[in-house]
Amino acid sequence: MFFGEGTMKFHFLPARPHKNWQDVSPADWHDWKWQTKNSLSTPSEFQKHFLLTDSEQAALEKGRSLFKSRITPYYASLINEGDPFDPIRRIALPQSHELELGHQQMFDPLAEKKNQPTPRIIHRYSDRVLFLATDFCTVYCRYCTRKHFTGKDQAMPSSQEIEDALSYISARPGIREVIFSGGDPFTLADGPLLNLVERVRKIEHVEIIRIGTRMPIVNPFRVTEDLAKELRKHNPVYLMVHFNHPRELTEEAARSVETFVDHGIPVLNQMVLLNGVNNHAAIVQALSRRLLYLRVKPYYAFQCDPSEGTDHLRTAVAESESIQQELYGHLSGLAMPQFSMDLPGGGGKTPIKMNHCIDETPGHKRYMGFDGVESEYIDPPADSHKLPSDYETYLEEWRQLKASKFAVALNGLGNAR
Repeated sequence: MFFGEGTMKFHFLPARPHKNWQDVSPADWHDWKWQTKNSLSTPSEFQKHFLLTDSEQAALEKGRSLFKSRITPYYASLINEGDPFDPIRRIALPQSHELELGHQQMFDPLAEKKNQPTPRIIHRYSDRVLFLATDFCTVYCRYCTRKHFTGKDQAMPSSQEIEDALSYISARPGIREVIFSGGDPFTLADGPLLNLVERVRKIEHVEIIRIGTRMPIVNPFRVTEDLAKELRKHNPVYLMVHFNHPRELTEEAARSVETFVDHGIPVLNQMVLLNGVNNHAAIVQALSRRLLYLRVKPYYAFQCDPSEGTDHLRTAVAESESIQQELYGHLSGLAMPQFSMDLPGGGGKTPIKMNHCIDETPGHKRYMGFDGVESEYIDPPADSHKLPSDYETYLEEWRQLKASKFAVALNGLGNAR
């Protein structure tokens, strides 16, 4: 899957089917439903296609109660089979470390259940909600933060769950964004997916629709011109993808994200910093620059959440700070993701910041740049402070937005569960 070197422009190469799938017809291989149907999910299927390590074997045989294992033939073909520490392998195949008690293990690390007013809605931030469209994924990433919901065989929401979710959103005019998540919303067929999008778009106060998906990475054949055209009808729609490593950027994956961009749907990437996968500045910059070349904005670089069985995949905060520091000044701001963590226990997203301030007194701060240049910033006189003359025009809108999560329900719908 490698591309240009040095000063050459990037060229993304097609994935090569693993030897066990080389006899599959091109029509089947490029059919996203075939990929889903033929995903590996049982110990015997994994044993057929991989020379498993003792750790992987133990996890598959002894860890039946662990988070589900599933991988598409396409994504399996990205794994360097001769390398037991292959980064993509670490993302997709379970290890016996998942059976161990970790330093910090949480069933629901983001405390989503306490912010779940209906079975399919998570409302953590005032102006936006998550709509859990499905619990199904075609690849179950081993670091998944939503193990309390994902892979529980409740793929489609019931009619009542959909109505409760839409009623909750409709009753709160401060909700301006709806983010379809799961599981992976793109595992739904076009009809059910587009029906959900259309019904949310009809809610007057919803301005932005986002869809979070990993399908362009693990099953890129899901993305079609027709799907992009239909989604565009409901603009503004944003696609939130989840690439973690530059080797995931194959020709097929590149084509899938560019299909959306070409149809006026912005694409942003949320990576997770993972031990042994991408925890080096060289990997982060390689991924970010290739994404940016495809017009995908590197959006977040998240600390791995302490969900159950993830200690071996988590990185230290100090390492994240170090990677960020090394990148700063050498990597375009467009390519620089925002390093952040979701505070365990439901505290929300918190930036992991570099501190360039080396000294301060009232009204004066002294900074050092990435290359050692020092400079001072002096605040203007306090008596020069002035609010914009028209700020009151926007106050009611601002108050409404801030109050949406805690507002008294309209029409008696607010506490539906």
